[in-house]
Amino acid sequence: MVLGTEKLLELVKKENLLTNLSKRELENPEGSGFDLRIGELYELSGNGFLGVEERNTPEAKLIARFEEGKTGRVVLKPKTYYTFKTYEEVNMPENLLAIFAARSTLYRSGIHVFAGEVSPGYKGGLTMGIYNFRDEEFELEMGARIVHIMFFEVSGGSNLYRGQWQGGRVFTNQKEKQI
Repeated sequence: MVLGTEKLLELVKKENLLTNLSKRELENPEGSGFDLRIGELYELSGNGFLGVEERNTPEAKLIARFEEGKTGRVVLKPKTYYTFKTYEEVNMPENLLAIFAARSTLYRSGIHVFAGEVSPGYKGGLTMGIYNFRDEEFELEMGARIVHIMFFEVSGGSNLYRGQWQGGRVFTNQKEKQI
């Protein structure tokens, strides 16, 4: 079952489900979830590796960061993949799972967001990918609403997130053993 905004706002206030939500989302959220803002944008370089027991991500260079009350724009180059982190962070209880959908302006503009889920028990920032499929540049303002997060109740129990991305780190520093 998808949780509605009334229940979500209660969880934000009582259990700190999401931090750093905008005034708009706290006072008048749209749909059945919240719009999250782009907080950091990274360029990737170098090779990555995903093995059975080890992994290593490409190097990620921070190119822009949102600061509350300030505006700044970045340009997404054509045919280029970036990683971004939302300004908001989550504190997932054991009975909720979250998924994302990109804001429609992005896919109407040829921009795709690569997002997944947030497991029960995960706490921290949310990292996703974004790709400009077009041959033209796309201008993006830091702090813009970029994805919509929806929360689902988990019935029948769950195993809490125990991975190494806990806390919201964006990349590995070196090849590491997977948990």
